[in-house]
Amino acid sequence: MNLPNTLTLTRIILTPFFVLAILWNFPFHYLVALVIFSIASITDMLDGKIARSRNLVTNFGKFCDPLADKILVLSALLCFVQNNLCSCIIVIIVLFREFAVSSIRLLAAAEGKVVAANMWGKVKTVTQIIAIILIFVLQFVLELMIMGIIPISPEGIEISSTIFCLIGEIALWISTIFCIISGVIYIIDNKKFISQK
Repeated sequence: MNLPNTLTLTRIILTPFFVLAILWNFPFHYLVALVIFSIASITDMLDGKIARSRNLVTNFGKFCDPLADKILVLSALLCFVQNNLCSCIIVIIVLFREFAVSSIRLLAAAEGKVVAANMWGKVKTVTQIIAIILIFVLQFVLELMIMGIIPISPEGIEISSTIFCLIGEIALWISTIFCIISGVIYIIDNKKFISQK
């Protein structure tokens, strides 16, 4: 297995560890989740660049790279729903888009074609990663406030919590808009696979 594909698999393997870090409420757990998620996100940036620069692009990579992204991002979003940091509507929209795109990929595969991610798909993934990292950072700062490491009144903690949740929600909705745009463009660009009789 070449290096880009190894990095892609590493991203999948890291996912359960950052999920555990989000859901297991131990001191600085959001910081730990942030570190693991950031490492996984770096592998996303590196695998494609290495594959293209070293001519190591494979069908496995074309299929598994987007799959690893979906596993990583959707795991984070579902954990955020569990922790009341994300609307389930966002997750439903993202899931709908991912199922639609995956269905087109399956139709293309039946015709012997491999459909790689387009630029808008990459923009969608980047905005999702930025939003998720932002939420981790904000929740870590809130944890420091609650622990008294950042001195602030109880009222200040409550106000900060509300503001942080609002900022995170806005960031996620921005990424969801790009998710919708990329999905629509993907369907339009590959409608030939849908319209075939």
